[in-house]
Amino acid sequence: MFKHYLRAATDAFWRDGDRFDNPAQRQARLLRRLLRTAADTEWGRAHDFAALAEAPDVARAYQQHAPLTDYDDIRSQVERMRRGETDVLWPGTVERYGVSSGTVSDGKVLPAPEAALRAKVRGSADAAFSYVANRSGWSLFGGKALTLPGRVERDPAYPGTLAGEGSALFSQRTASWFRQFYQALPNNDLIWHDWEEKLRAVAHRTVEEDVRALVSVPSWMPVLFEMLREEFSRRHGRPPDTIREIWPNLRVFFSGGVALAPYRRLLERELGPVDFIESYAATEGFFAFQDHPAKDMLLHLGTGVFYEFVRADELGEEHPRRYRLEEVETGVRYVLFVTANCGLWAYGVRDVIRFTSTFPHRLVVAGRVAEMMDRYGEALFAEETRAALARACEQSGATVREYHVAPRTTEAAEAASDGNAPRHQWLVEFDEAPADRRAFARALDEHLQGANRHYGIRRETDALRMPEVVALPEGAFHRWLEDTHETVSAQTKVPRIADDRHVAGPLLRLADGETV
Repeated sequence: MFKHYLRAATDAFWRDGDRFDNPAQRQARLLRRLLRTAADTEWGRAHDFAALAEAPDVARAYQQHAPLTDYDDIRSQVERMRRGETDVLWPGTVERYGVSSGTVSDGKVLPAPEAALRAKVRGSADAAFSYVANRSGWSLFGGKALTLPGRVERDPAYPGTLAGEGSALFSQRTASWFRQFYQALPNNDLIWHDWEEKLRAVAHRTVEEDVRALVSVPSWMPVLFEMLREEFSRRHGRPPDTIREIWPNLRVFFSGGVALAPYRRLLERELGPVDFIESYAATEGFFAFQDHPAKDMLLHLGTGVFYEFVRADELGEEHPRRYRLEEVETGVRYVLFVTANCGLWAYGVRDVIRFTSTFPHRLVVAGRVAEMMDRYGEALFAEETRAALARACEQSGATVREYHVAPRTTEAAEAASDGNAPRHQWLVEFDEAPADRRAFARALDEHLQGANRHYGIRRETDALRMPEVVALPEGAFHRWLEDTHETVSAQTKVPRIADDRHVAGPLLRLADGETV
């Protein structure tokens, strides 16, 4: 009976015809509904949402009269909502808030009303149902699904409210049948204050479980794997060959939060023949997911999000053009802005995305707005560093836990034989180091020359030298996270690239790396 229910849910997802056929109409209907819903809020009255909702071309009217916003534009409104004021950015009062960056006390805290949480649950369910349908994944339901959400807690500064990571907030709204029958651990055992202690408890509770689906941020898997090995060794008197020996029936890894590519080889080595499914979700909403392991992520049009895009190279302009979904092109880097059912209006998510298809709309996440290096005119994006790292690992057999790219310091250059020649410095924590790290650096360089025209020109003219690779000891990035963050959790991320040394400097002071 339950299998028939899942089939019906999956079939309903694919029968939703205008999901692909009429994305512009679907988006216009959604925007009109959002504007009508919030017309009597303080923000809606200030921007005349009632009138905009009745415009024949609602999207154009909205873009002409509602400004692009960032967190500073709504900070005071969110503060008042947390104090219990009603009808500010969204109708009624909001009791739950997601932390999109930083901590509850000093980060970006965004409203998470019930409508938004339900929409995120729908997005994650669609990702699961489409996988089951496309990969004959019914055997998943013969075992357990291990999810690793962040944490959520009552906010004493704002009585009556909860604040925490988006994954924790929406995990509390997952279907009761999933929590009861298929979730490997109850939510109370997953939402701990101390992230490492939580992982240790997860390893203790699941080392003998039949885990068939794993849902997590990939960056924390090496830590969990070490704890699983320790627990397995304690019980069996020997270490496991790989994590596959512990979970032999694992079928799929649902990945989100950070890009999967840097961790994929490590995960494949430990988990064996599993499918990898990436999703693109944030505190602001659920945006996209892979409906098949071999395809790029599919933009989700059913989670209450109206999408707008600004070209990355036009972001700094006073009035950049705002592109609607039907106007985007493949191969162009756009910065994402969303109007969503959580009270965000033309809000900048600060992610850079690139469409690989427009029928249907498929995309890859190129990185964060801040994760771009143009120190020497190379215009290098995090997406390109991930691809270069994947190529170098493929050629050398190496696997990587973490990495960061920064311009090399003048002091380091003066100590080298090439004087002050500019070059990039790659700080890499290897899980399995390459036999020839100079060849590894050459592979990085060769890929970037072919993938990035600006980088290639600067290398050809010797305005930029071959990258320098610094091998950091195990745990260096984790120590940096602990030293530089009030709390460490699933949402704590290592910046992949920076135009300065604010990450690289402290990292090298914490770890005595080997330079090649």
